[in-house]
Amino acid sequence: MKRTGIIAEKLGMSSMFTEQGRLLPVTLLKVDSCQVVAQRTMDANGYSAVVLGATNVKPTRVSKAMRTVFANNKVEPKRHLKEFRVSEDGLVDIGSELRVDHFSVGQHVDVSGISIGKGFAGAMKRHNFRGLEATHGVSLTHRSHGSTGGRQDPGRVFKNKKMAGHMGHEKVTKQNLEVVGVDLENAILFIKGSVPGPKGSVVYVADAVKKS
Repeated sequence: MKRTGIIAEKLGMSSMFTEQGRLLPVTLLKVDSCQVVAQRTMDANGYSAVVLGATNVKPTRVSKAMRTVFANNKVEPKRHLKEFRVSEDGLVDIGSELRVDHFSVGQHVDVSGISIGKGFAGAMKRHNFRGLEATHGVSLTHRSHGSTGGRQDPGRVFKNKKMAGHMGHEKVTKQNLEVVGVDLENAILFIKGSVPGPKGSVVYVADAVKKS
């Protein structure tokens, strides 16, 4: 059965000790008012999915059309929405709230988010180029990427050539991250290692697709 994921907020990183005395780096994810807002069914839409919403907001903070959707489904307006594909037997009733105990300790998950933006970065930082020589006639261009193509043939720079440019602020998914703690009282999920995005950003947590 393919289950739905959840919407969470990245609080930041910390560390915790295991029972064996190992110090683990962990990321804290907060799950706030994560509810099922709508469903997609095979009969009506041709596929199965659930639409989740997270973080309650005032009705004036959402569009008039979405206000109607929330009202018809008797769910408070949400700031964040995300659709998760599920199997037909994995559908969840509209209005149901998903909490951190949706996942268990020891389980592996995939976490998606928008990575931290770095702005315009050079080839060394963006693509890990080694740069040019420190001597042998190289002057003022030690961090440049060097030649980008041929001369008369092909007479152009190929697409997707690794060059300086915008770095970060793109969707990133980290796979097979282990859940090392579940705090039901404070609605916090402890994930081993780092997850994409800055503090306060929204991430999506789902069952790992490469591990049972």
